[in-house]
Amino acid sequence: MAYPSKILLAISFCGLFFLNAVFPQAPPSNQHLFDTIPFVPDHYPQRVAKFEKEPIVTGRIIFLGNSITEIGNWNRLLGDSTVINRGISGDITFGVLKRLDDIIKRQPSKLFIMIGINDIGKDIPDAVIADNYRKIIMAVQQGSPSTKVYVQSILPVNPGVPNFPQHYDKQEHILSTNILIRQVAENLHCVYVNLHDLYIDGSGRLDSKYTGDGLHLNPAGLGYGMWINELKKQGCL
Repeated sequence: MAYPSKILLAISFCGLFFLNAVFPQAPPSNQHLFDTIPFVPDHYPQRVAKFEKEPIVTGRIIFLGNSITEIGNWNRLLGDSTVINRGISGDITFGVLKRLDDIIKRQPSKLFIMIGINDIGKDIPDAVIADNYRKIIMAVQQGSPSTKVYVQSILPVNPGVPNFPQHYDKQEHILSTNILIRQVAENLHCVYVNLHDLYIDGSGRLDSKYTGDGLHLNPAGLGYGMWINELKKQGCL
């Protein structure tokens, strides 16, 4: 379903007012409700433990996010065995905030962030997601000032695909959150990459040819190649 630009602008302005007027002074009062609860309970700590065992090598490219990032074979896609995958299935923005030390101590040359769809699935407010992006970016900029940060939009979903997890049927929140995180990226002088529109069909949903479940990109399909091509087209790689 397509949403009129006036509605999206209204959502954006309301969210940005909330973001700018409230969050700089204090974190959301209900922040404790949105602590990391991975969909695969053992997966988050297992991945973090694995990361901690890896040698510290600085100056690499890092992809940071949830399962959509974790599934990506970035080494093969970029033809670079040194690229670091920091995706964790089921992760949310609060989970990324908790594990930023692993990113900062590696002082990446480039950091590509995509996170938020699981937040939306948990009904975390759009403005809270955007404020967490602000915190993530500012922490990286402070701890690793030479890192170039790229904010990648949240991808679309397609509830019409069989086995689609219904709690993700919130395309309007994807659209409004993308507006907010784009503004955060621009305010903090980061590059925003609109990947969302690459994958939509005529109805504004994730094109079924790129997905098996309406949420993730097919690992062996064309979707990840399009992703890399767009990053190259935008001069990010």
